[in-house]
Amino acid sequence: MSPEWQTVWLTLKLAGITTTVLMVIGTPIAWWLARSSHWLKQPVAAIVALPLVLPPTVLGFYLLLLMGPEGIVGTLTQTLGLGTLPFTFAGLVVASVIYSLPFTVQPLQNVFATVNERMLEVAATLRASPLDRFFSVVIPLARPGFLTAAVLTFAHTLGEFGVVLMIGGNIPGETRVLSVAIYDHVETLEYGKAHLLAGGMLVFSFIVLLALYLINGRLNNGNLKS
Repeated sequence: MSPEWQTVWLTLKLAGITTTVLMVIGTPIAWWLARSSHWLKQPVAAIVALPLVLPPTVLGFYLLLLMGPEGIVGTLTQTLGLGTLPFTFAGLVVASVIYSLPFTVQPLQNVFATVNERMLEVAATLRASPLDRFFSVVIPLARPGFLTAAVLTFAHTLGEFGVVLMIGGNIPGETRVLSVAIYDHVETLEYGKAHLLAGGMLVFSFIVLLALYLINGRLNNGNLKS
């Protein structure tokens, strides 16, 4: 595999793993934020949204400290015999999960907040457990939100730069993702290669977002008709 295709594959792999992890951990967070009235709701919502306003290099810097040899996370991973996470693919995944968290949680939170409470009450009268109600009632109603969250998380991870550069550096085949490769090509005045990668990302992102809007439009129209 050529270095460029290796970079593409690594970036897609990172985006896929990050999206999968966030759909698993982001769903319960979004559900709690949408349904809870606990006093911690607003502080937690602010923490989740922090990557939206925090410069990526700031987030990357503090993650580097936390996961480094002297950091709390770094000390723990070394104690467990896992080494340190910076400048590894695992470190990229951790950083990407944190940085892309709001792109998963906020669309899910918005759609969970619109779930009809009456439908959940009816399911409860039929002796459906809370877990049954979530999978049989909430998830089908929240399909547009799940789709939006997955697509936005995947697309956002593809375009990450500051965080992945701070945590992963630029190790070919290990941590060199597309955004870093484009930066490298521009820095060395290889505009042809930069155009190829940047143009590919531009077209891919447009197609993915267009598909998202078309599918969500059909789902919403179907919900209105039903």
